[in-house]
Amino acid sequence: MTWSQNYDPLGSLILSSLVAALPVVVLLGLLAFWHVRAQIAALAGLCAALLIAVFVYHMPAQLAGMAAVNGAAFGLFPIGWIVLNAMFVYNLSVETGQFAVLQKQIASVSSDRRIQALLIAFSFGAFIEGAAGFGAPVAITGALMIGLGFKPLEAAKLALIGNTAPVAFGSLGTPLTTLADITGLDLLQLSAMVGRQLPLFSLIVPFWLVAAQVGWRGMLGVWPACLVTGLSFGVMQFVMSNYHGPWLVDIVSAVVAMAALVGFMKVWRPKSADAHVNEEAAGGALGAAWKAWLPWIFLTAFVFAWGMPAVKNGLNAAFNQEIEVPLLHKAVERVPPVVVHTEFEKAVFKFNALSATGTAAVLAGVLAGFCLGLGPVRIAKLYAATIWKLRVPLLTISLMLALGYVTRYSGTDTTMGLMMAGTGVLFPFFSPIIGWLGVALTGSDTSSNVLFGNLQQVTANQLDLSPVHMAASNSSGGVMGKMIDAQSIVVAAVATGGHPDSPDAGTVLRSVFWHSVALAILMGLLVMAQAYWLPWMIE
Repeated sequence: MTWSQNYDPLGSLILSSLVAALPVVVLLGLLAFWHVRAQIAALAGLCAALLIAVFVYHMPAQLAGMAAVNGAAFGLFPIGWIVLNAMFVYNLSVETGQFAVLQKQIASVSSDRRIQALLIAFSFGAFIEGAAGFGAPVAITGALMIGLGFKPLEAAKLALIGNTAPVAFGSLGTPLTTLADITGLDLLQLSAMVGRQLPLFSLIVPFWLVAAQVGWRGMLGVWPACLVTGLSFGVMQFVMSNYHGPWLVDIVSAVVAMAALVGFMKVWRPKSADAHVNEEAAGGALGAAWKAWLPWIFLTAFVFAWGMPAVKNGLNAAFNQEIEVPLLHKAVERVPPVVVHTEFEKAVFKFNALSATGTAAVLAGVLAGFCLGLGPVRIAKLYAATIWKLRVPLLTISLMLALGYVTRYSGTDTTMGLMMAGTGVLFPFFSPIIGWLGVALTGSDTSSNVLFGNLQQVTANQLDLSPVHMAASNSSGGVMGKMIDAQSIVVAAVATGGHPDSPDAGTVLRSVFWHSVALAILMGLLVMAQAYWLPWMIE
């Protein structure tokens, strides 16, 4: 059985677009206005997508069902596999007490809270984002800053603002690996393109972060530290994303930024430090430094090795397998104007070096566990506990991917893309704004890429723009929405809760909302400049 996509089933592109948008409206509406749990909202969106695919677009029910199954499977492996094992490494660090040692080491660098904000909210938060993502950086950095004497609202706000520039490369590159699979675009090209957009914001955010903390005048007192932090992070972000891939961008960039800031603080001190400091928490580090970093050193080493061409090609040669999805593979036909000639959508479930990234993480965790004195039984129990804690997030990821695949194979996202092409020359500005909106309402750059990645690609083709540029801009713009999504706001409020002056979620949202809007607009202007006046940046 083969089926050809029809992008205007109702005879009016406007009407067809409104219907095609219903699954996204259902998902985002339930999340944003009715505060329904993410997995329930994703399931409702999936059901709406299936009904529209079958009864409006006349997609055969078995094809629509297999598209959902294919997406759900990809959500669990390799996406869920990567997330699970990255979180296992973090949980192991906490279980062995080494995470508390990290907290002391960070506090010992400086008693100035502006420097601590740069080190924790921006640099260390980026490290956790690269290793785990999905809310972990906000929770961890918020708790760290509370332990150092930050006020709860201050800690929540700084944790959210700091968790921006690294998000597109979070969780070992999960948002971009997902975007590549959804759009069929080359992963390394997408990584490189995002790496030509976000480094500028990586340079800006440290200044912005401290200004949000103490005002612009207070920021001027530590501007050299802001420059060292942002410049070192941004340079490594560009190098790793353009010459290695998306997997270790945040981890390597964060380590370099932390090392640069720590080294800089040995030769430079701000003229006046913040007087409100928890001096006890800012005391010397406990224990051996190398033990505290051991799980993350192993993780970095394994994943870096996995990304090397020789190792990657060897793994692919040994383990690469492609399983054609029953009923769906080459059964859906894409037609003009989306493509020049009709072509069949491939539906292949892959086992390759991408899935090996998650395997690298679990090997790093097990090896670190043994080195830190954990026996096999305790490591196994910790891994089981990690699975149990992530059962709902993994389900949510799976349902989100199922929804994205149904919209992709049914052609509803293409309908919206054709409609979006009507924005004409202004589309490069709105491209990252779409990603920002997606993350703000779904809570995940990965989910935003699933929902809008193909839309960006289709619209770019219609307007004779670079599909890689527009798809990458969806992810780059999405990072600015991370600080205002419901999930992050709740996590920040919970992580800094339990104190007399702890803020509620609404207070936290109000404290960061305009920061998010301003940064999203700046990203839109950058993308538009790249498209029309700086083409060398996307070639």
